[in-house]
Amino acid sequence: MYDIATRMHALDLLADGRSMNSVSKETGISRSAIRAWQERIEPLPRINAAPCSGPGHAASYAYLLGLYLGDGCISPHPRGGHHLRIACADAWPGLIELCRAAITAVRPDHKVYVLQRQGCVAVTRYGRHWTCLFPQHGPGKKHERRIVLEGWQQEIVDAQPWEFVGGLIHSDGCRITNWTVRNGKRYEYPRYFFTNKSADITRLLTSTLDRLGVDWKQANACNVSIARKASVALMDAHIGPKGTSYGSSRWAGRRVGPGGRS
Repeated sequence: MYDIATRMHALDLLADGRSMNSVSKETGISRSAIRAWQERIEPLPRINAAPCSGPGHAASYAYLLGLYLGDGCISPHPRGGHHLRIACADAWPGLIELCRAAITAVRPDHKVYVLQRQGCVAVTRYGRHWTCLFPQHGPGKKHERRIVLEGWQQEIVDAQPWEFVGGLIHSDGCRITNWTVRNGKRYEYPRYFFTNKSADITRLLTSTLDRLGVDWKQANACNVSIARKASVALMDAHIGPKGTSYGSSRWAGRRVGPGGRS
């Protein structure tokens, strides 16, 4: 088994622009091992799978569920267990930290890794119960298969609706400023958008917005718009722009500093 220093050295060589073949030849380490270290640098724990105990923090789980339905995936590891990966753009460091904190709150027994990709990071954590916690996992793209919450998941969403909406908006949504000209004067007004090809995931959002009293409009097949002043004010009070600290004390157990604001 290779120590952490050896693993980091190999990854540093790759980061310097070296090819996988040249790093493998120089270090004597197989390419498959180096590729695995790009996903997880620490050795996998050799443990027997214990029964799934459920999410460790309900509010964080509701937020993480929204992130997963928007930009998450679960992939198996060859030696058992799975990796949960949430894609977050480099432009939103606050969102990356909120995602990391939420994963830690839901399953605090292992470390969360932030793996750099081109233009984004994959916030990643290994575990043996991700498919239990996210039964929506399955082959193919989410918009090409049915997405329905289990009863226990719906109970969490019903109890933590703003956290769930926050995860969906922070993954596949945005807050923008529109403008119009009336009588020669420019007027600006904010609105929220949510974009997802899955009608099931969109329906999960809109049904939750209905319960929260947030007015929304189906702009087209893939886009939901929230533009009424009172509804935007509600969204600002509970969620805010992507990557900000609004609400983070509820769903991630801490706040993000000024560097996380959009």
